[in-house]
Amino acid sequence: MIATLPMYDRPEMRAATNAFWAEIRAALGRGPQDLDREIDKWEAWTAPDLLLAQSCGLPFRTRLYGKVQLVATPDYGLPGCPAGYYNSVIIARKDHTGEDLQSFSGQRLAYNEALSQSGWAAPMMHMRPHNMLPGELVETGGHRESAAAVAEDRADFAAIDALTWQFLCDYEEFTVGLVEIERTEPTPALPYITAKSEDGAAIFAALETALAALSAEHRKTLQLKSVLRLEPSDYLAFPTPPGPTLIKDRLERG
Repeated sequence: MIATLPMYDRPEMRAATNAFWAEIRAALGRGPQDLDREIDKWEAWTAPDLLLAQSCGLPFRTRLYGKVQLVATPDYGLPGCPAGYYNSVIIARKDHTGEDLQSFSGQRLAYNEALSQSGWAAPMMHMRPHNMLPGELVETGGHRESAAAVAEDRADFAAIDALTWQFLCDYEEFTVGLVEIERTEPTPALPYITAKSEDGAAIFAALETALAALSAEHRKTLQLKSVLRLEPSDYLAFPTPPGPTLIKDRLERG
């Protein structure tokens, strides 16, 4: 069986993540001794022996829906978000303090990857009502790397998962040179998933039991308030923008 919780697995948080998994495993009465931190995320998400993983909302609605079970949605108690929802923080360098989003039209956008709700879909949908597009697209491979690209003037703005932004501000010194411009519309938070053959209800119960058993210190580190039962339709309700390749083609055509 495969278990992996990579989405917020910073080194400073691994003791808390490991403790959470140990409580989940104890509540289930089965599962691997340790979380798999080496496995490719797509290999894990689509594995027939997946016991538990955390995905992103965009891959869930575009590629994983119908192939996996939605077990639970975490609630991180993020400001301005309903329970079980999150959003993105659009950031820039501090010399852009006070500027609005429209001032970044045609500017360099750093994004983590094309199949990211918070790093790609959220900012693109947020820009749509303003009839704006970014200019150069800078793919970085991760939210931390996107924020660093802005701080180092390799990009002008980026959209960072709001929880990741909290952690970056807590742990990364370079964030003192960055400023929040806006926040995007909330969407359902990163889902916990399992294989179609698994007992999703039992895993949800184990998550609840594990969270209740987790120490206050570890809960604070993870910022995890509760787990909820959202429906797949809650994820599928949100539109998916064109990918970076199509946007690049559009920009090149003028």
